[in-house]
Amino acid sequence: MRTALRGLTTRGRSFLAAGVTAALCAFAFGQAALFQVGVLLAALPLAAAGMLVRTRYRVASGRRLSPHRAAAGQEARVHLRLDNVSRVPTGLLLLEDKVPYVLGPRPRFVLDRVEPRGFREVSYRVRSDLRGRYPLGPLQLRLSDPFGMCELTRAFSAADVLTVVPQVQDLPAVRLPGESGGQGDSNTHTLALAGDDDVIPREYRQGDDLRRVHWRSTARYGELMVRREEQPLQARATVLLDTRETAHRGSGPASSFEWAVSCAASVAVDLVQRGYRTRLLTDTGFAVPATGAGGGGTTAAESVGLLLDALAVVEHSDGGTLARAEEVLRLGGEGLLVAVVGELDEEQAERLARLRRRTGGAVVLLLDTGTWAGLRHGLPDGAGERAAARVTRLRESGWTVLPVRAGDSLPALWRTADRTQNTTVPYRDEVGA
Repeated sequence: MRTALRGLTTRGRSFLAAGVTAALCAFAFGQAALFQVGVLLAALPLAAAGMLVRTRYRVASGRRLSPHRAAAGQEARVHLRLDNVSRVPTGLLLLEDKVPYVLGPRPRFVLDRVEPRGFREVSYRVRSDLRGRYPLGPLQLRLSDPFGMCELTRAFSAADVLTVVPQVQDLPAVRLPGESGGQGDSNTHTLALAGDDDVIPREYRQGDDLRRVHWRSTARYGELMVRREEQPLQARATVLLDTRETAHRGSGPASSFEWAVSCAASVAVDLVQRGYRTRLLTDTGFAVPATGAGGGGTTAAESVGLLLDALAVVEHSDGGTLARAEEVLRLGGEGLLVAVVGELDEEQAERLARLRRRTGGAVVLLLDTGTWAGLRHGLPDGAGERAAARVTRLRESGWTVLPVRAGDSLPALWRTADRTQNTTVPYRDEVGA
């Protein structure tokens, strides 16, 4: 009953106070009729609280997200289901789901009555322009009497998580540096070094080339056996994301850092869909293991999900160099390397140039972060020349350099990375524009 009294609403407390006041005035002035009115006013909220305390509703809830993983700026719908598992109908129910402020206001619903063994379904929409993992729930249920005198709040324990991932753009199909026939730079085969005794044959199937018949196995098993088809090794790729806070400009969704994260997500998804075993690496040395269709028993969709989940929570780092990423690439940096980097000084540009020696192909998207801060005319003297010199150094070391400015289209930039083209991407120095 103490819990019920704490749940009295403003209306219930007002009725109770009015009833007590009327009863006191009746004693003071000797008015029996006024005392009866006071008793009635005070009894109404107390009776409502007693009814709620004695109520034995048994309800269950469920939550479903559609989609479970949403892109930044994309709406997601949350479906709620409330089941009345008791044998009596419910009264007035007020539902409120707890959501972070960044996803919008807290949704509230009113359910008038749920029949025994019945259920009700409601839904609401959430949207966020910021990446991250946002908890949804727990669902709060408020019981109320028909007169609105008392409300009791109960909360379920179950909660879900909505993952808001970076925006992913569709990239055009291009032939990247170091790529050979669409299989990357190492287009070797699993049986290339196998001897005649190491071949695992299989039975002959209609349409097999007779030149692939393995006669020794045919004589052993008494039926035609052919050599197994050579399987190409899956090409590998690494997407390097520069998260150094000192290397980026701007804030919020329009910052150079958010553009770099979205670019890394788009490139990683494109490489996975093209059959690469793709690894995500940051300047801190944090790496998401190489995944891809068929790699480690994962499908392309699962691999994309792992990469996007990691990029959804990536944050600025307080480091100033790319040394840790260089150490990781030294241990296993074969294959294609795509780097998305911010502002580079001379030392970091030299480190990046050395990384090219350990890769089959290398593409760098070099962000002109000054354009994100609106510094077209305010760069220090000689800054444009130094930036152009770093671009030249990277190209001389074998990198395909794609300079990026605020407002550039990623698909258009990616198209210029095609190694079959004979054009050279110029460095655009517009300091004096």
